[in-house]
Parts: sequence; structure tokens; C-alpha cells
Amino acid sequence: MTRILRLFAALWLGLAGLATAQETGLSALARLEPGRSSVTTSGQATEVALGLTQAVPFRAFLLDAPPRLVVDFREVDFSAGRAGALADKGLIGTVRWGRFRPGWSRLVADLSGPARIDTAVEETGEAPRVVLRLSPVAAEDFAARAGAPSSALWDLPQPAATEPPHRRQDGSAPLKVVIDPGHGGIDPGAEADNLKEAVLTLTFARALKEAMTRAGMQVIMTREEDVFVPLETRITVARAAGADLFLSLHADALPEGDATGATVYLLDDKASDEASQKLAERHDRADLLAGVDLDGHDDAVAGVLMDLARTETQPRALRASQVIAGAIKSAHLRMHKHPVQTADFSVLKSPDIPSLLIELGFLSSEADRQRLLDPTWQAQMAQAITRGVATWAQADAAEARLLRQ
Repeated sequence: MTRILRLFAALWLGLAGLATAQETGLSALARLEPGRSSVTTSGQATEVALGLTQAVPFRAFLLDAPPRLVVDFREVDFSAGRAGALADKGLIGTVRWGRFRPGWSRLVADLSGPARIDTAVEETGEAPRVVLRLSPVAAEDFAARAGAPSSALWDLPQPAATEPPHRRQDGSAPLKVVIDPGHGGIDPGAEADNLKEAVLTLTFARALKEAMTRAGMQVIMTREEDVFVPLETRITVARAAGADLFLSLHADALPEGDATGATVYLLDDKASDEASQKLAERHDRADLLAGVDLDGHDDAVAGVLMDLARTETQPRALRASQVIAGAIKSAHLRMHKHPVQTADFSVLKSPDIPSLLIELGFLSSEADRQRLLDPTWQAQMAQAITRGVATWAQADAAEARLLRQ
């Protein structure tokens, strides 16, 4: 009887503790509380208050061209809030937020003009919140203050140190393919009918990885979940893995025209048409929209060396694009009227890895949206791309063996 009473007491205490935890909203992940979050103005000053369920480490800084406020957090769940509710008030313009990298979240707000951060504090206690106060400044003052602070804790890792250029594949080892699901996290990509490009590309990337793995290829993904990955990091992943082929997956939207069907793109600094150029501009704004500082530029010498490396890589990429497009056509899957095109996509600029960008379809097309959601179509497209890659790899390896003789 005593043991039964003890067991009952322990169970009662456990349930009481669980109820208390639920009532106080404790969890491992801080959550945004929309009811305690606001953007208010007082004179020329603007105050941003973000109510959280628990205090988290944060930092705030400014970036230029265009003026932006960036706030980084130890991961925060923003799903209960609506970014538009805080937008277009005082100095704050468009607001976006989401996961920036595993364990970290980011809020980016466009500013209506040059500003400074007067205060950035976190109020702890029973109702934690992050409060930032901004005020307008002259353009030259803003330029002096703007820039991401340097911090080993917060900053993304620098590109990995790599060995000398990866030796061209000759069929003696499994083909290494890096699959790059476009967008992710704070950058959802194109959106239509409650569909997000970042989610669709990740779903298809998983199907493609399975098909390629079954075909004996070694597959590496630039992201395995809905998290933001900068363009430079996507290339770094491919080079660190010693990739034989890099495939970036997208499902974009064009505001004009009736583009439909899959398209295979390879790098060219001159886009094959106006639509391709617009797509390249949209894709390459991803880092900007996520608040990444884009001040760095390749120097002239590095540019020349990369151009020399591409004299071998680009013909191989062209052949890969043609073979993959042919495989998709042979599977009787819908392709764009111009199935192989060129554009200046930054993600394709690895000098020694054949790199392609595949637009699986366009979210601006209702027919394409239905195909992208169809598991049968996903499986057929994954198999077609896999067959195309295998066919290309076999011919590419044979050429490599001849060149070495």
C-alpha cells in the first residue's frame, strides 16, 4: 500500500510540474510573442520591441546599399508572428525573419533612410523582450557606422581551406555530386499559392539524392533542412567535398510572360535572354535580402585565374546540360521551349567544377505548380536527371582517360 501511495504521489508531482511548465511557456526554443511586439515612433525616433518567451543572446547592426537593420538571435521561433505587422512604420520598411543557420535566427528590416542605433537592450525577467531605438542621421554618418561586426561567435565560417584543384573524375571512383536546394530559411525564394520555392526544392532534392545514391553516386547536399545558406558557402561545400558535378535546384517565378517547363542553365556572363537575366538578378539578391554584407569582390588576378580554369570546365558543363536536358525530354517531361540556357548565376562560378542550375519549373505557372507537387512527377524527374548525369559521367570519364594517356 505504501509503494502505491508513493507511486501516486510521484505521478501527481510529475503532472503538476508539466502543467506548470506549460503554463509558463518554458521550452528549449524562444518564441516571438506578437502581442508584446511592436514598432512605435516618438518624434523622429523609432522603437522596435520584440517580445520573447525567454531571453536569448542577440546582436544588432546596420548594413548599407540599401540601408538595413539586422538583428541576430540565438534561435527564435517566429512562426506565431507576421512580419508585415511590424513593417512600414517610422524608419522601418519591409521586415523579414527566419532561420539564418542551424541554431541562429535573423531579422532584417529595410530602413526608410540612414539611421543609427541609439540603444539595443534586452529586458529580462518575467516578460523578456529585445528593444531597439533608432534615429535618423546624415548619409555620411550612417556610412561610417554600417558594416557587420567581426565575431567568431556570430559570423558564418570562412570558406574552408581546400586542397589543390580536384582531379577530374575518370570513372575509377563513385561520381561525387553536390545537390544544392535553392534558397532556404530567411530566404523563401519564389512564392505562389502558399507554396515556397525553398521548401519545394528541398523536397525534390531529397528525392534526387535517393535516386542518385541508388545509382551508385556519392551525394552531398548544401542544406538538409529549411535554413539559409549564403551563395559563397554553397560553392565552398562543393569544393570542400571534391565534387565532380554541382547541381543547383530552383523553381522560380516570372512576373511577366508564361514561362513553363524545366530549364537547364549554365554559366555565362551574358544571359541568353532577358528572362534569364532577371532570374540571375533575383537569385543573386538572396544574400542581400538575408542581410549578408556583400562588400568583398574578386581581384583582377583571381578573376583571370578562374577564367583560365573554366576553359576546361565550361565545355564539360555544356555537355552535361545538353545530356541532362535530353534525358528529361526522353522521359516525356515538360521542358521550356529553350531547354538549355545561359545566365550569370553566382552559384555556378566554381572554376574547376562543372556546375548547372536546373529550374524544375515555374511557380508562376499553374501547370508547373501541379507538377512540382506531384510525387509521381518528382520521381520521374529525379530518375531522368540521374540517368542524364550517369550518361554524361561515363563519356566525361572516357575523355579524361584519353587526355591522361
